[in-house]
Amino acid sequence: MSAKIYDYTKICDSVFTIDPKIRFAGVINERGRLVAGGMKENVEPLESEKDDEMIFMELALRVKMRKEFDKQLGPVNFALASRERALAISVIINDDILYVVSEPDSDYGSLPKKIIEIIHS
Repeated sequence: MSAKIYDYTKICDSVFTIDPKIRFAGVINERGRLVAGGMKENVEPLESEKDDEMIFMELALRVKMRKEFDKQLGPVNFALASRERALAISVIINDDILYVVSEPDSDYGSLPKKIIEIIHS
């Protein structure tokens, strides 16, 4: 069975329309490289470009490690990290990861659901 083909740029652009508090929407491949999307225009990054590379590689590793429990628990729908300065959400798309970062006071109850709706629409 072949994987569905997604338009990653369109997905990232659509994610930005969900909430003005979203700072970043990008797709990271399984090697931790940004393949689509990026920082919202006119938004100051919280970290350096070098830190971004490390964050992306660590995210890819975490996603791979979570897959170890798919057989017992089922696949991960999304993962959310609430930090002091940001809210980070990751959603698997085929072998890649949609990574969304927003302001820490974003609605973490509805934001992941809206992101998943965009992916599956």
